[in-house]
Amino acid sequence: MKTPIVYLVGAGPGDPGLITVKGRECIARADVLIYDYLAAPALLRHASPAAELIYVGKQGGDHTLPQDEINALIVAKARENKTVTRLKGGDPFVFGRGGEEAEVLVEAGIAFEIVPGVTSAVAAPAYAGIPLSHRKMTSTIAFVTGHEDPTKEQTGIDWPALARGIGTLVFFMGVKNLPNIVAELVANGRSPQTPVALVRWGTTPEQVTVSGRLEDIVAKVKRAGLKAPAIIVVGEVVGLREKLKWFENRPLLGRRIVVTRSRAQASDLVQALADLGAECLECPTIQTAPPDDVAPLDRAIADLAVFDWIVFTSVNGVSGFFERLFGAGKDVRALGRLRTAAIGPATAERLKSFGLSSDIVPENYRAESVVAAFRKEEVRGKQILLPRAQEARQILPAELAAMGAVVREVAAYKTLPAAAGDLDALV
Repeated sequence: MKTPIVYLVGAGPGDPGLITVKGRECIARADVLIYDYLAAPALLRHASPAAELIYVGKQGGDHTLPQDEINALIVAKARENKTVTRLKGGDPFVFGRGGEEAEVLVEAGIAFEIVPGVTSAVAAPAYAGIPLSHRKMTSTIAFVTGHEDPTKEQTGIDWPALARGIGTLVFFMGVKNLPNIVAELVANGRSPQTPVALVRWGTTPEQVTVSGRLEDIVAKVKRAGLKAPAIIVVGEVVGLREKLKWFENRPLLGRRIVVTRSRAQASDLVQALADLGAECLECPTIQTAPPDDVAPLDRAIADLAVFDWIVFTSVNGVSGFFERLFGAGKDVRALGRLRTAAIGPATAERLKSFGLSSDIVPENYRAESVVAAFRKEEVRGKQILLPRAQEARQILPAELAAMGAVVREVAAYKTLPAAAGDLDALV
């Protein structure tokens, strides 16, 4: 019988690339994924299609579920003998109420594991070009909540110690309370000239940083209209930001780009755009599937020895062809003496992944360019195999046949409209 377990997983600060390997594995193995407002939506793609996804986010004073009900939900799902992954922004044990959830699991007798995450207290300043420590400036750091439990009778923050004894202060959830934070620090001995920065949505394409000094930061934040969620950093290290900032220098930062390629082909483009700072929404307008009838392709694979050329017009054509080739118990040696042509460098690269170089790769990514390249070859009487889309244009086979080639055209895949859910995400 399956033993239930709960993984309390830190989702990291917002950049989906900053989740740990183990954290991603816990998402993939979950029967139930209970996730927060600050967990990057892209992480949900690692979940099993069969997983139950439950949003329990808290944004300001708007709570989808109060904490007691979240605790009860985690316990209830685990008692259904399910693997539950509780995905929490940042690190679950750093102002994430993970300790409270773990206590509830202990009391319920449910096994659990803690999977630490990269806290925004470290990551957001790093992406803003602010090192929290520097041997010439400070050797002490304090993480402080800017939003204490309202049921406390008195504050648990030692303001005199923070103001005079700690080099770098990092406040969580303190935007609304910024005027009071500034007033307490100055009243307890911190210089009004101390550098301060607020980093909103740190590590994401929406990152915005407002910097100043204790004496003017409240006015600057108000003027900028900066809202939560944001990390507040106080200390001399903030002065290094102008020299060290890197993430906000990216040319596409703050831009949202819709990528309409099929998801299987979009990853390289999405990563390249993300590296330039863009936020990418993958919204495929098409998806690929096996052709309606695979028999012609299978017969062509069985007859490979009779062909002189094989022409691939797309990455999907390469993938569809080799899937059937390998499924027939063959490997690349079956192509033997065949010469190959590929439309476009991406298609050629896909062939290279199978250990095959292309004899012809036209500069332009159109069938007409392949036709022009074949005019330099002697193809009269040559047998040419053309595995491609079920709905492909007829220019290429017609022109090759006009040159005297014997062309066998077979469907290696078909294209379909994208699933409605992908388009709904854009709307």
